[in-house]
Amino acid sequence: MVAALGFATILTFLALTMFVRRVSVPVALILVPVVFAVAGGWAGDMGEMIGDGLLKVAPVAIMIAFAVLYFSLMVDVGLFDPVIRRVLRWAGGSPTKVAVGTAVITLLVALDGDGTSTFLITVTALLPIYRRIGMRPVVMTGIIALAAGMMNIIPWGGPTARAMAALDMTSGDLFIPLLVPMAAGAVWVIAVAWFLGRREARRIGTLSLDEPAGGRGPEAVGGVVTDASPTIRVRPVVRVFNVVLTLVLLVILLLQLVPLEVAFAVAFALALIVNLPHWSDQQELMQRHGGNVVMVVMMVLAAGVLTGILTGTGMITAIAETLVSWVPDSAAGALPVITALTSMPLSMVMTADAYYFGVVPVLAETAASFGGDPAEIGRAALLGNGTTGFPVSPLAAATFILLGLSNVELQRHQRYIFGWAFGTTVVMTVAALATGAISV
Repeated sequence: MVAALGFATILTFLALTMFVRRVSVPVALILVPVVFAVAGGWAGDMGEMIGDGLLKVAPVAIMIAFAVLYFSLMVDVGLFDPVIRRVLRWAGGSPTKVAVGTAVITLLVALDGDGTSTFLITVTALLPIYRRIGMRPVVMTGIIALAAGMMNIIPWGGPTARAMAALDMTSGDLFIPLLVPMAAGAVWVIAVAWFLGRREARRIGTLSLDEPAGGRGPEAVGGVVTDASPTIRVRPVVRVFNVVLTLVLLVILLLQLVPLEVAFAVAFALALIVNLPHWSDQQELMQRHGGNVVMVVMMVLAAGVLTGILTGTGMITAIAETLVSWVPDSAAGALPVITALTSMPLSMVMTADAYYFGVVPVLAETAASFGGDPAEIGRAALLGNGTTGFPVSPLAAATFILLGLSNVELQRHQRYIFGWAFGTTVVMTVAALATGAISV
């Protein structure tokens, strides 16, 4: 009975989020488990279950809120602009260098954890260069998709936040073991960008373009005027402070010296008061980026309702016990690898919310029933679903922002880059196996 209610809860949630556009993800995350909990006779205990679930995901929600605001502020003050300008100068009129520069710039800009802003910044900076040289826009969208997808594994990105909330785990459990696989993925992305750039160079040759123009204002890079000015202008000493603060924050993240929610809260407060000392400017910043924060935080808190009820009622355990009885013992050890290799293609037919909140907890509990580590399932899922797969998925709104800005058709973009994106998952999966992040 409990297993049947659990399956019904998850299948209803998946159906609503995948096929019923009028039902938003937070609404489904909250109402679906509540309805089935009442049907199962747990109405009197729901308050405690939901409270437990919300407490478990609260640190994740706090971390995401401050992380998104912090990196949004860093983008607005132009933290990454000097690197972007240098990469564009270095690229000049060489299609190969432009392609590699596209990958490097996207890897940096994607640190903000927001695919929409990443696409807005990179396409705006790079599309004029591609048009001037004669490179096809689909090459640009493909390379941006590869780099942004791989970087979406960062803890304040959507997929890892969902995985942490769904599995009640920390970034230390899921993200830190994936650092080496991410490094391997970055090398792969740059290598693919070089290959695609070389192919474009053979097609159109290398142009001899004008040197960057001097003076103030919009900068001419390779004969193309690009507005590299930051949204918020700050003094040189403040720019140095931002670089040092960001480096310290990354060290704290890697070494796990303090909880991430604490690190980002303190870092954001320091960055805000130094960069925007006036309250009116601080309000404007939060109004500009608050929409992204509210949506993600609301989604994580709503996930706490689902996980709290599934755990408190015993549904998730009952589902896993049922699945264990179906899975052959010989296949149990391969569950993390199977999860990793299927995660990217599933991005094409299943939203990240449906996958992480409806599928991953069941797979993790099933793996635990066989004596495996549930964290390995979470890591394996992150190697493809909502990461390498999101910039080619028709279910991700950000994909259409990338393609709309570039005037590239979805089908053409998918055909051009899908295989390379799946290759990123394969490379990271091999690296994860080699480092023990997942096992067979």
